[in-house]
Amino acid sequence: MKIGIINVTGYAGIELARILYRHPEAEVVSITGRSQAGEMLANALPHLARTSLPIEAEITKSVDVVFSALPQVASAEACIPFVRNNVKVIDISADFRLKNAAEYQQWYGVEHPASDLLENSVYGLTELNRGLIVDAQIIANPGCYPTAALLGLAPAVSNGLIEEQIIIDCKSGVSGAGRGLSMATHFSEVNENVMAYSVGGHRHLPEINQELRRLRTDYEPKTIFQPHLIPMTRGIHDTIYASLTDKINRSVEEAASEITEIYKEYYKSDEFIRVVDAPPQTKQTWGNNDCLIYPTVDKRTGQLVVFSVLDNLVKGAAGQAVQNMNVMFGLPETLGLEQLAIYP
Repeated sequence: MKIGIINVTGYAGIELARILYRHPEAEVVSITGRSQAGEMLANALPHLARTSLPIEAEITKSVDVVFSALPQVASAEACIPFVRNNVKVIDISADFRLKNAAEYQQWYGVEHPASDLLENSVYGLTELNRGLIVDAQIIANPGCYPTAALLGLAPAVSNGLIEEQIIIDCKSGVSGAGRGLSMATHFSEVNENVMAYSVGGHRHLPEINQELRRLRTDYEPKTIFQPHLIPMTRGIHDTIYASLTDKINRSVEEAASEITEIYKEYYKSDEFIRVVDAPPQTKQTWGNNDCLIYPTVDKRTGQLVVFSVLDNLVKGAAGQAVQNMNVMFGLPETLGLEQLAIYP
């Protein structure tokens, strides 16, 4: 397959180039970068020196699929010409995730540049939408927070195990903010500090609720979603709380065991989802495409508690994008993504 990467110099684009370099069926033939066009990739990003391609202002080669790693709005504008020309597109930004154009405008502050394409885009959470991804032309790669949250909630919501009130308490490494400079991600501000942000509502909330509704038609989630920035480079750690329905009416110990088995059965065919036996750590997913999930029941309140962790740049971005590409082109889903986590 011939591949183009739009904005290879952002963190998601950098990770895409790294993963695709060792993908046996992929050949990256054209890459763009907004600020470093004209440079060789090896000079701009020396750790990718084995990939000897020029960074250009536009995709100049014929390609089978384009990955866009631009920020929202700019990404849609760059993707539209490829979609109109029947090239498959995998968008890592938020531009094609929400089906409702008015909701997109509410959360992103601008009118969608191609609202007619929203209905045909497929939300690319591979484990939940694999059947739709196969024939899709536009894949909307999920956000990193929603990937961890939805994978942590899907078995419980699908099986009617939890009430509609959900609390998702999230922690993210600094790379989730992108490569651009800002005071909020300055080393002196982030180091030895933890900060809640988007307290009035985060842009990932509507896609979480949208996809939870798709899991069960009679489910109307009442979601509190609160992200925090913590002083590490990579990683997403979601802790999720919800009250159990009367479908689970055993003792706490029996309920926890039953729910664990439900989760394991739900993900038994998914290579990248591991339902683990102890609370997972972000470092256990550093550099790989796994999502580690630990469901349990709180002994004092009887509430479901789910811990869900992943690498925000891999399963939360570039790795999931490649996983979606594999499904779109009928390749083994794990191709190019078999690496283990880097530890310590």
